[in-house]
Amino acid sequence: MVRHKRYGYLGVVVDSDPHCRAPDSWYSRNQTQPDRQQPWYHVLVDGSETATYAAQTSLEEAERAMPIEHPLLDVFFTDFDGEAYVRNQRAWPSTWE
Repeated sequence: MVRHKRYGYLGVVVDSDPHCRAPDSWYSRNQTQPDRQQPWYHVLVDGSETATYAAQTSLEEAERAMPIEHPLLDVFFTDFDGEAYVRNQRAWPSTWE
């Protein structure tokens, strides 16, 4: 479970990239431009149908783990064990290719 430092939303990480793989056009439209040469995470946002792409420096561990509401949870996770979501083997779609 993570919380976005600037926007405050809670979410669960579903996939990661070792560096930002988004195209320059996407990156330049962001309100912030965190360093591209750090891990970036695909995050399912609690209480929405949104998945965001956030830099490691933009996220922090949530104070406590709790179930979230997102329509894709059952697609990518098998269970919530009380502390974390248990990821299945289904691959996250290739967003930037």
